[in-house]
Amino acid sequence: MSLVHEIDYGTPAPKTDKMVTLTIDGVELTVAEGTSIMRAAMEMGTQIPKLCATDMLDAFGSCRLCLVEIEGRAGTPASCTTPVGPGMKVHTQTERLKQLRKGVMELYISDHPLDCLTCAANGDCELQDMAGAVGLREVRYGMEGANHFAPTSELVMPKDESNPYFTYDPAKCIVCNRCVRACEEVQGTFALTIAGRGFSSRVSPGQSEAFLTSECVSCGACVQACPTATLAEKALIQIGQPEHSVVTTCAYCGVGCSFKAEMRGQEVVRMVPWKDGKANRGHSCVKGRFAWGYAMHQDRILKPMIREKVSDPWREVSWDEAISYTAQKLTHIRDTYGRRAIGGITSSRCTNEEAYLVQKLIRAGFGTNNVDTCARVCHSPTGYGLNQAFGTSAGTQDFDSVEDSDVILVIGANPTDGHPVFGSRMKKRLREGAKLIVVDPRRIDLVRSPHIKADYHLPLQPGTNVAIVTALAHVVVTEGLVNEDYVRQFCDWEEFQDWAEFVADPRNSPEEVEKLSGVSAHLIRGAARLYATGGNAAIYYGLGVTEHSQGSTTVMAIANLAMATGNIGRRGVGVNPLRGQNNVQGSCDMGSFPHELPGYRHISDDATRATFEAMWGRPLDPEPGLRIPNMLDAAVDGTFKAIYIQGEDILQSDPDTKHVSAGLAAMDLVIVQDLFLNETARFAHVFLPGCTFLEKDGTFTNAERRIQLVRKVMAPKNVYGDWEVTQLLANAMGLEWSYTHPSQIMDEIAALTPTFAGVSFKRLDELGSVQWPCNDANPEGVPIMHINGFARGKGKFVVTEYIPTDERTGSRFPLLLTTGRILSHYNVGAQTRRTANVAWHPEDRLEIHPHDAEQRGVRDGDWVRIDSRAGATTLRALITDRVAPGVVYTTFHHPDTQANVVTTDFSDWATNCPEFKVTSVQIARSNGPSEWQEEYDAFSRESRRIQTAAE
Repeated sequence: MSLVHEIDYGTPAPKTDKMVTLTIDGVELTVAEGTSIMRAAMEMGTQIPKLCATDMLDAFGSCRLCLVEIEGRAGTPASCTTPVGPGMKVHTQTERLKQLRKGVMELYISDHPLDCLTCAANGDCELQDMAGAVGLREVRYGMEGANHFAPTSELVMPKDESNPYFTYDPAKCIVCNRCVRACEEVQGTFALTIAGRGFSSRVSPGQSEAFLTSECVSCGACVQACPTATLAEKALIQIGQPEHSVVTTCAYCGVGCSFKAEMRGQEVVRMVPWKDGKANRGHSCVKGRFAWGYAMHQDRILKPMIREKVSDPWREVSWDEAISYTAQKLTHIRDTYGRRAIGGITSSRCTNEEAYLVQKLIRAGFGTNNVDTCARVCHSPTGYGLNQAFGTSAGTQDFDSVEDSDVILVIGANPTDGHPVFGSRMKKRLREGAKLIVVDPRRIDLVRSPHIKADYHLPLQPGTNVAIVTALAHVVVTEGLVNEDYVRQFCDWEEFQDWAEFVADPRNSPEEVEKLSGVSAHLIRGAARLYATGGNAAIYYGLGVTEHSQGSTTVMAIANLAMATGNIGRRGVGVNPLRGQNNVQGSCDMGSFPHELPGYRHISDDATRATFEAMWGRPLDPEPGLRIPNMLDAAVDGTFKAIYIQGEDILQSDPDTKHVSAGLAAMDLVIVQDLFLNETARFAHVFLPGCTFLEKDGTFTNAERRIQLVRKVMAPKNVYGDWEVTQLLANAMGLEWSYTHPSQIMDEIAALTPTFAGVSFKRLDELGSVQWPCNDANPEGVPIMHINGFARGKGKFVVTEYIPTDERTGSRFPLLLTTGRILSHYNVGAQTRRTANVAWHPEDRLEIHPHDAEQRGVRDGDWVRIDSRAGATTLRALITDRVAPGVVYTTFHHPDTQANVVTTDFSDWATNCPEFKVTSVQIARSNGPSEWQEEYDAFSRESRRIQTAAE
């Protein structure tokens, strides 16, 4: 094994089909028009010395190392800022250029500490490399004058080690501006600047702030761009340079970033975003770039454990004993109470292959369709709604498509926090001139941030999504903005006419909807006109759409709007769900629902079921099984006895925590397979240690349907991969599986699932990734869906009647609570809370508008009690005008907050997706944690006891 090296061409590639022929150092070559001389030279294998240039950033031309000579042109222009021209003759190495470059390098080195042997960048320093490339052998200027590194110099600045992941050493800064430009061009945060003038210039976060407290979001773009050790990872400083690397896929959000895991032996040195990653294009966020330390955290459970009662301490056992015990218990319960008394939950954090095996075990081994997944708890309305409208249960575009968008409509999503790498790409397009519409009850960062301002922000009342989207459609229809040619060609015209008559009804007008939503009619009308007439218009949505009682209705309303305006089937448009976890799309694709087999085929279909029965060698139940809430209800009723939960923490993530607790407590056998003793494990009888994404092979499918390889970079610390644990359990129950590698599981998936028919590990390794459907007709996948028509034939318009949620405000509960995520944490926080990310978000806070806070005598930082019909909890207040009066907001990353104690059991009418985003509450000052929280904490500590050898 060795390091995976990526070529840095110095400047980005132009986007054109026009070609230009020139000569460089006597060699004729043809490149794209607009290519820089530097890039053209690198494409032919000649590296021109550079320091300020990198192909992740626009050309800057400040370092003066990349000078070239061009015949017929005076001077020595910078090759990074000079585009090629027809017939141009360029010389990259002449005596004149040699002397100029040496002189420039001498100036750099005269103000740079020569501690190369002990420097963290030793062996990976561009300044060091360029000194060698120009043949520098002496520095004539000496180092006695003013400089930035001598202890006695007035210019010396202290090293900034405030950021938990990297250091900033001003003494080694060469003021190349790469970090500042990366923060601006790639990340779009504008947190860095150059302070001072002339020789006193140095990089500065904000106005000479510390990195930790500045606006820096720790995405790592500046660290990656730095050519010296000015910005360096602390892990690199501690461990040393990596000696091999493996390309793999991030296991956090649904963007699916590709990384090079750079290793020293079995130890991760750093995660570097891979430029060839088609989802992230070489960028990253604080989670994927730095928050991988949970894999080595001391809280990880590495040995199987069992106990008879949840009040008993855990007892460590061998894998053989744990699997045998579990299989015997499951078999006894099945034989005693029937096969429908047991079930399981697949994980959106695990691979496609692992999710597939869990649902296969439940169906073929347990003999039931009682299988569900957290994907239903977040995005099942996407699957239902888009399948109704388009015939497929996924988004229509690839992420690159946003580069061609003229109008972007973001509804119920917060890309800069929840999907930050794609959020950065979106911001870049907005800075280039695209228009933005935000529909969200909260003022998310996209509404107003550096160089970004939404053209329209529709701060709707939580729960009124359907009314707002239908009002947008009302304007499109009544003002003649429908793309009739598109609708007649690709959609059912009669259904469209019925829909158009419905949305044109005056009760769906912006003026009437204003009374329901609180959004001014003129804003709704302006947003609708912009979306319909502004060019290529794309819709991006998230859990703020799906986690409602009318989640499926809103998804169909969004699809209606896109079809009516013809914004489907080409780049820059589409309907794009932003998936919350790394494999939400994949766990849905793999048949993790109680009514569907892999590929979204209904379990009741005889032909489909026969195909699986023939492959699996077992009869399958034709009746749909139970969803998670139904399993819990049945457990309380005494008819559901055992559950196998892989990689999910339903006690923290699902609504109505008290109901979840009651259901789990009523079961005879709860099996948890995870990295840590999570909240659900409080009620577990068997704990099977899981492994991290760094320790396994497999695939993830991201929000754009992109299937990517996850590659093992270290041996599993728990001995087995998650798929192997499932296979051990299956074989103990008599299934006789014989997989030796996840690639064989994918081959089985491909044989059974038409949309995956062309997918194999070999093809993924060759192509890097594919977007399903991948089959004989589309051997390299389909980046843009529905180009020449819909999968279902004609696009289906659905009448989307607004029905108010049963969760209403009143005198007792006058405020509406909505929930979401924050940049530094992921889902229930089990991973990120075990990293240094807690430096930014050590606790969940309740955002409350100043008006509501003043009415209740609440000050910033006060403990407040939040009551709902379901329960109560306490947390500290954060007073902000991000939320509107009457609305409060919190995150759910910390278990001691127990935010879901207050959420109710209301859910989407079609899929049972919980209504997390609308809960009626009351807020009052409090003295600290509630009685429930104190009892929960005590029980949590008691239930996590592990029996020692002495016991």
